Amino acid sequence: MKLQAAPPAMPLPDLGQVIPGSESAFSQAEYQRRMAGARQLLVGAGLDLMVITSPENIFYLTGQQTPGYYTFQALVLPVEGDAVFVIRQLEYFNFIANTFIRDAAIYSDGDNPVDFLLAVLQARGWSQRRIGIDKRGWFLPIAVYEALQSTLGTLYDAAGVIEQLRAVKSAAELEKMAHAARYVDAGMLAGRAAIAAGASENDLVAAMMGAAIAAGSEYMGMDPLVSTGPRTGVPHGTWRRRTLLAGDPIFLEMAATHDRYHAALMRSAWLGKPPAAALAMEKTCQEALQAALDAIRPGATCEAPHLACQAVIDRAGYSDNFRKRTGYSIGVSFAPDWGEGAILSLYSGITTELQPGMTFHIPPALRIYGEFTVGVSETIVVTDTGYRILGAVPRPLYQL
Repeated sequence: MKLQAAPPAMPLPDLGQVIPGSESAFSQAEYQRRMAGARQLLVGAGLDLMVITSPENIFYLTGQQTPGYYTFQALVLPVEGDAVFVIRQLEYFNFIANTFIRDAAIYSDGDNPVDFLLAVLQARGWSQRRIGIDKRGWFLPIAVYEALQSTLGTLYDAAGVIEQLRAVKSAAELEKMAHAARYVDAGMLAGRAAIAAGASENDLVAAMMGAAIAAGSEYMGMDPLVSTGPRTGVPHGTWRRRTLLAGDPIFLEMAATHDRYHAALMRSAWLGKPPAAALAMEKTCQEALQAALDAIRPGATCEAPHLACQAVIDRAGYSDNFRKRTGYSIGVSFAPDWGEGAILSLYSGITTELQPGMTFHIPPALRIYGEFTVGVSETIVVTDTGYRILGAVPRPLYQL
């Protein structure tokens, strides 16, 4: 099919007082290293270039971050030659401040972004090349994919190519996650301190987010999961103004972020004396978490921590209360998630070997649906000998 002409790219505006790369999370050399690694993987996949739309992968390769990723953006990364960033005009100065890339193709709000991208590919002689795209990406709408495919023909699935680089964190990345973990600790401790009869779920969340942000956190990939009373017995419940009563269970889970690198934490609390069933489940969660941690070491498979965790839960008789993965990778995230669960899961059948520098959030939780949930978690780094915990909040059930 013949490519349709699109309006020419807008001329690059004067930068004013915006300093190129001034807000970048890493050095230019670090991004060059990452780009080189991505190009090697594209060669290995038999691709000439990749159109990258995931904000996480774009950030990883370039440093570009904006809450405006709800509008179309794409990094076109060729195996040979310079990358070009297709970006909305409003985001251009953000792009300059966050990245060291200078080749931008800017579209206006009156342009069709997909036609604009196609014109960029044609102008650079790329439209007839082997083009990879993440067909499973959250930020590739069906209409966009179909429009690209109808014009370009075959698009090759490059899902997971960039994620291979993201799975193992560098020392600089781990430092950012350590900052995020300190912000999470501040938020969790503030949330627990706000627990009192007559307080609301909103009071708890306000304390948690306020403390984490005051400690240094930027906007999170997902808001806290906080619920009280019988509402805790529904997975992924969020706060809804409920007032805490004596005897209530309280479920607290949150993340925080430093330069888009996240850490997360789950803790349980009880306003009064917990019932025996809750104490037994909470004890099992503690033991299951430790069993999972003890199974983490380089060379072990991703399923090993899950099988260790599941064995503890099965022996305690709670198999029906735990039907999920034990953990997931965590690091660079944008909404709607704080995890990198699409990269790695700690679950049955996942035989990828653990390597030093991999990072996971491990949140075993047990619940009686509609009554209560108890759980505990840690964000950890795989080390040369085992694991390292990033947070410092005590694990036991917090009782008032």
